[in-house]
Amino acid sequence: MPTAALYDIHGNLPALEAVLDELRRERVDQIVIGGDVLPGPMPLECLDLLTQSKVPTHFIMGNGDREVLARMRGVETEWYKTARPEWREPIDWTAQQLLPEHEQLIAAWPATLSLPIDGLGDVLFCHATPRNDTDIFTRLTSEEHLAPIFADVKEELVICGHTHLQFDLMVGTTRVVNAGSVGMPFGRTAADWLLLGPGVDLRHTDYDLQSSAERIRQTHYPHVEQFVQSYVLSVPSEEQMLQAYSRAELKE
Repeated sequence: MPTAALYDIHGNLPALEAVLDELRRERVDQIVIGGDVLPGPMPLECLDLLTQSKVPTHFIMGNGDREVLARMRGVETEWYKTARPEWREPIDWTAQQLLPEHEQLIAAWPATLSLPIDGLGDVLFCHATPRNDTDIFTRLTSEEHLAPIFADVKEELVICGHTHLQFDLMVGTTRVVNAGSVGMPFGRTAADWLLLGPGVDLRHTDYDLQSSAERIRQTHYPHVEQFVQSYVLSVPSEEQMLQAYSRAELKE
């Protein structure tokens, strides 16, 4: 029975629903949520859907989840203190939507998780890299820069996310696969995720973007129209993001 890895949902409930429908057809026996369920336009609905799943579901924390958790606790992180207002607003709004039980839920999520997967052995799940939840790297990042980050990893396969771009590469003897993003994909519209066991299958799920955009527009999420236009109805190209990331890789 396979395992699904879903990363960077970012409160996009229609995208999450479409992927979960596909997981039911695939009869997965467990789900790994790889961080950044938050922030996003439908955070309560996404958390409720995931926590009520009948399929065993594991969570790890992403930088977005961590920032929302800090605001729920009234903490201003170093990132928050220097972030532009349009970056802080979605964090603040999402934190205001959540309930005390969500604070307890998110606080319990680990930074990394190692699980045995049929046909793959032990697999390490992290949000960005094994060392933190903010490192940026892409399929173009040199192995010289990546090797120290993965040198101490015991697992032969690492699953990551954070950059919202799927890829599959080798760092020495370690295979590193990016699951892409369910809710805010780059390169192509709709939802990206992974199906694991016995192989590694980079998956893509289409869904009704127009009706989903209308549902998201009904929320009071900050800059909701920008979210709809930039991450649902259309998305930045892989080339645009690779260029943008080249200025930030392994610096954040």
